Amino acid sequence: MLHRTRALGSLAGLCATSALLVGCGSAENTQPPPAGQPSPQASAPIETTGTYEPYKQGAAAVTYDQAQVPPGATAKISSQRLGDGQTEIKIALTGLQPNRTYGAHVHTKPCGPTGEDAGPHFQQKLDPVQPSVDPAYANPQNEVWLDLHTDAQGNANPSAKGNWQFDSRTDANSFVIHQTHTHTEPGKAGTAGARLGCVTAKF
Repeated sequence: MLHRTRALGSLAGLCATSALLVGCGSAENTQPPPAGQPSPQASAPIETTGTYEPYKQGAAAVTYDQAQVPPGATAKISSQRLGDGQTEIKIALTGLQPNRTYGAHVHTKPCGPTGEDAGPHFQQKLDPVQPSVDPAYANPQNEVWLDLHTDAQGNANPSAKGNWQFDSRTDANSFVIHQTHTHTEPGKAGTAGARLGCVTAKF
């Protein structure tokens, strides 16, 4: 019995010593990260919110057509780098015209007094010919297209996912709602009519 007691004591001491390194009885901790936390490869979402209003200095969300994007309509924009290296953009819109199709894209510059102040569409690979209407560049993989159709209450939740590298760029600064769906044909690719509203945002 004395030898067994000493053996058990030695084993307990070994466990206590090695626990500082890997834990007794386990070579490594294989538990997944807590639920809801991004993986090491993913980023936390970047979120922007705004309530549309006529332009004034410092406005986060601007309407250029108060009939189509009424003052008081809202936008919430979320941009997140995913664990697979892609970026996902989600939009939550309320208070637009009901049962209506709009075009929408990420643009290069912040919103200003006119819709044109937001500049052209963000492009991962820049078209050397501007304005860009070549489908080789003006397409939903190279640009960020978020066309939407509202429900009976004027709400919509468009989203898009792609290989856009916003974290290494400074030319993605706004979300613009357009008059029509986005065209895809040569000579008109990427166009979607008048700019109806704009949210200054980070992606």
